[in-house]
Amino acid sequence: MAYPVEVLDRILGVMTGMAAGDALGAGYEFNAPLPDSAQVDMIGGGLGNFAPGEWTDDTSMAIVVAQGLLGSHGKLDGAASDYMVREWARWAVNAPDVGNQTRAVLAFAQSTASADGRTEPNAEDALAGSEQIHRRTGRSGGNGSLMRTAPVALAYLSGTPAAAFDAAAAISKLTHFDDEAAEACGLWTVAIQHAVLTGELDIRIGLELLKPDRAHVWEQRMGQAETQLPRDFGNNGWVVEAFQAAWSAIATADAVDGKARLVPVVEAAVRGGVDTDTVAAIAGSLIGAATGLESIPEQWVEMVHGWPGMRMQELIDISNDLAG
Repeated sequence: MAYPVEVLDRILGVMTGMAAGDALGAGYEFNAPLPDSAQVDMIGGGLGNFAPGEWTDDTSMAIVVAQGLLGSHGKLDGAASDYMVREWARWAVNAPDVGNQTRAVLAFAQSTASADGRTEPNAEDALAGSEQIHRRTGRSGGNGSLMRTAPVALAYLSGTPAAAFDAAAAISKLTHFDDEAAEACGLWTVAIQHAVLTGELDIRIGLELLKPDRAHVWEQRMGQAETQLPRDFGNNGWVVEAFQAAWSAIATADAVDGKARLVPVVEAAVRGGVDTDTVAAIAGSLIGAATGLESIPEQWVEMVHGWPGMRMQELIDISNDLAG
């Protein structure tokens, strides 16, 4: 599909903004919040001893989502879902940093496949594990599915918000059975879709896709995020507070002419502490959707890289393919 030049730049800002935030936050993961004046750099280190500028599991898992969607002509189907689970399982074997919920589901899926005489797990295996873990523990609302929504918005850019929402929710369920995780993923994906197409940041654009009572709950959460700072959402391993922390970073970071900018936003997300790479990746995907590739410093474009041996140019190519 042909898009205006300004939309094309915003398309390229989604996954690159995600990766930039991810890499920036990698070296600060699970640290306490930082003062507003603290300098934040791509220092590397963190849980996976990452190199400076190297992204973490957030971007790695999103790349698999993108590749799965591209293999099915940009739409979520059984083959795309199976691909995601299969490739996540392969990646997780040697990945230095995998979320607890995701690791547990992928281990269940692999065990199920092995017991069935198969070498590779599929989406059915993962969904069974996701649901079983949720039923057993009552806890599957981690932030690990929200961090990988960026490519879904691009794949469904020319579709309806409802289609984008449903695809994001279904991909979330593969590892995070909790309905709140699905809602968060759907809302964030629709906000990215809207930002790319219009240049506007409207986190409430997807509320109409929820039942009224759930829309009211999320409206309150969004409002809370706009009156507090990212550091106030210290339980950001939970998908709800990760969502709030990311939106808070966008809503409260230094702006120019009333418009948020990418660098201050992802820096604010990192200063919020705790799951810094994930919150900054989530925030980066949405602010990148509104401000485009041009908002990312050239130094970051040159240094950001990660599994599977990619750099920013590959993310640019993937983004073009997804939205094409």
